[in-house]
Amino acid sequence: MKYRKLGKSGLLVSELCLGTMMFGGSTDEADSIRMVHQFLDAGGNFIDTADIYTAGVSEQIVGKAIQERRSEVILATKVGITTGPHPNDKGYSRKHILDGIEASLRRLNTDYIDLFQLHVWDHLTPIEETIRTLDDLVTSGKVRYIGCCNFLAWQLMKSLAYSDAKDYVRFVSIQQQYSLVSREMDREHMSLCLEENVGIIPWGPLGGGLLTGKYTSLDKPDFGRFSLGLNGEFDYHNKFTPKNFEIVDAVNEIARQTEKTPAQVALNWLLGKEGITSPIIGANNMAQFEQNMGAVGWSLTSEQWEHLDRVSSLPSEYPSRMHERFRHTLS
Repeated sequence: MKYRKLGKSGLLVSELCLGTMMFGGSTDEADSIRMVHQFLDAGGNFIDTADIYTAGVSEQIVGKAIQERRSEVILATKVGITTGPHPNDKGYSRKHILDGIEASLRRLNTDYIDLFQLHVWDHLTPIEETIRTLDDLVTSGKVRYIGCCNFLAWQLMKSLAYSDAKDYVRFVSIQQQYSLVSREMDREHMSLCLEENVGIIPWGPLGGGLLTGKYTSLDKPDFGRFSLGLNGEFDYHNKFTPKNFEIVDAVNEIARQTEKTPAQVALNWLLGKEGITSPIIGANNMAQFEQNMGAVGWSLTSEQWEHLDRVSSLPSEYPSRMHERFRHTLS
């Protein structure tokens, strides 16, 4: 396992991050703990959870799993999405952030969080109140670094600008959906993160399972999450498109060439992408976990990587198209 700096910090995190959203749900406690231990034994050190994952059970299991190895772990959790029935059980008011960190610390059985992340933008609370509260948490020692998730580019930049203007702690990372079948970050986030040195932690790096090789046609499957009629990012209509299946075909072909699985190919492509820090790998069972861990220790050829990059790229769009046209003449 290799290690990478997390954004504009000196913190080194493993090139894969272990996601724990299924811990205590489809992944039982015994397998969850086994995954954590195998991940650490393989050199991984970056573990991601959230207060809402399986209603807090995920944090409890992670805390139990790392209890004897806490100093090895870069532990990330999140706050912001509704956790209870009361009006202040959500968002980024000073009250909810301070209540949330205390609840997470109790469940995780630790006295500090390495990376405390805002789960999604809060349109109610001024970002000034939120950043000041996060700065206080870092000063207190309960939090080491802060990050955000699922922000628009302007929301990220507004947050960074306020932190810099007031000399408060700034986001070192953003956790965002990014994969061969979801490259919307390329429009604005990618260049912003490279410019501001914000680490990118992709969630959904396998497109909700679309890039694992188990889906072979545009027909709606009768198994897996795409069969469930879910709304949002993993809705069947959102992901099952002709373009995405061109990408799936390319991944499957390269998997045959490399004698790797499609999932390993898709993850390895991400590891070669400039700006990407640590894709989050999640698993329902040990077989999926072990397969995902096989994404490291080898590399696609430059031709294979570039082919996947081309077939998955966004269409040429304004103003990026114009920027590219004049980039060399204005530099």
